[in-house]
Amino acid sequence: MLKRSRALASVAIIAVAAGLAAPSWADTLQEAIALAYRTNPSLLAQRASQRSLDESIVQARAGLRPQLDVTATSGYSWSDSAGGPREVDLDGDGIPETTINVPASNNDSTSGGLSIGLSQTIWSGGRIGHGISAAEANILAGRENLRDIEQTVLASVIQAYADVIRDTEILNIRQSNLGVLQRQLDESSARFEVGEITRTDVAQSEARLAQSEADLANAQAQLSVSRAVYAAVVGQAPGDLAPMPALPNLPGDFDSALDVALLDNPGIRAAGYNLRAAEANVAAAKAEYMPSARLTASYGGATNDLGSPGDIADNTSFTAGASISVPLFTGGLNGSRVARAREQANIAQINLEGERRATLQSVSSAYAQSLSARSTLTAGQEAVRAATVAAEGVRQEAQVGLRTTLDVLNQELELRSAEVTLASARRNEYVAQANLLAAMGRLEGADLDPTLTLYDPVDNYERVRNRGALPWDGLIEAIDRIAAPPVVPANDAVDAPIDAQLKSEIIQTAPRD
Repeated sequence: MLKRSRALASVAIIAVAAGLAAPSWADTLQEAIALAYRTNPSLLAQRASQRSLDESIVQARAGLRPQLDVTATSGYSWSDSAGGPREVDLDGDGIPETTINVPASNNDSTSGGLSIGLSQTIWSGGRIGHGISAAEANILAGRENLRDIEQTVLASVIQAYADVIRDTEILNIRQSNLGVLQRQLDESSARFEVGEITRTDVAQSEARLAQSEADLANAQAQLSVSRAVYAAVVGQAPGDLAPMPALPNLPGDFDSALDVALLDNPGIRAAGYNLRAAEANVAAAKAEYMPSARLTASYGGATNDLGSPGDIADNTSFTAGASISVPLFTGGLNGSRVARAREQANIAQINLEGERRATLQSVSSAYAQSLSARSTLTAGQEAVRAATVAAEGVRQEAQVGLRTTLDVLNQELELRSAEVTLASARRNEYVAQANLLAAMGRLEGADLDPTLTLYDPVDNYERVRNRGALPWDGLIEAIDRIAAPPVVPANDAVDAPIDAQLKSEIIQTAPRD
């Protein structure tokens, strides 16, 4: 751990170095995604959490199996009786006829036993079966939460990647602008020396050069920040980043994006599985009212003298039997459990609707931002083209006296501002598209890099599910589900697909291409 911490610290130092010298390796977005997919702490922690959750199915299925226990007992007793004369009633008439002398006594003894017990639940009224169903639903919800974290991490990688490219481009713009303004100052100074312009023109050039130096310092600081964020998310400092590739699976329109999101968004899917688990818990709580049947057996021996342990083997017994337990009165405990489970199912139902609405908001926001950034990008490209032509024309006109120094400086400022806006718009569109894919549930590792070696949570589930299994597990589970309370939806009306009128209104108000 110490070596790894030092390595990460070194990465951070590299990332924020003011020199801004790029490392010798070249990075692509796919390489950054692959590294983050393997090493990002948030993603690794969520995978470990999912593996922990997989153990709940082992615990739920343990109720299908017999319980075996060994019991050992030991005891010690001691008694003391004082001696002396005792009156004795010989004929039972209540009047003592004689007196005898009873000697004093002091007795102690030891006892012990050893037994092994076996019990097997045959039917629990569905408590075990519904518990298994709830555990399976919770595990499926956990997988969707893992998908959500994965998409959040990959969206962060994409944003950090795009930020570094943007800030590198802006830094180059600021450096280029500084060079141009330095040459402009030199030219203004030379022309002032020969009397072509005034001292005011030189001062204007000096002021713009000073501002350009401040802008360059800000650009360097912003790039350092972006590089540090990249190092934290990806796990290494960025090198010479390749251009951003086109993102796959982009929707053709808002309607299709929304339809995909309502089906594949991990938040919605996780909430649906949580609702399924809550409904199974309601049925399990109702099963507490049902009888339960068990088979029991025990074998063991006992002795009244621990000094002779062999007596245990000589005094053994075996018992076997079946029992049926019917709850008649629990002081309101079972009713309270059912009421609580129902309210928890209501909460899960409400959360599902909340996730649907949150997804609608996320898709609408990301789609609008994508369109806005695309429009800004198109306008920015035209603005840069026009500003470049204008800047060159103003410089030439200034050389023949048709433009002032301030005109040249203003046009140069307008050109650099357009270039910075274009770099930001390019980044904003790319990040908005990534956020849109994440809201749709289409920003997983396999979507971004088909060659990526994927982590499959099903592998661990299959490995642990049958730990401790016995041949009759399936039979016991099938018996336990017989006549068990059915799983009833929390609220059919609320659980219906999202209100068509709400969806229609959102689609109507969504931005269009």
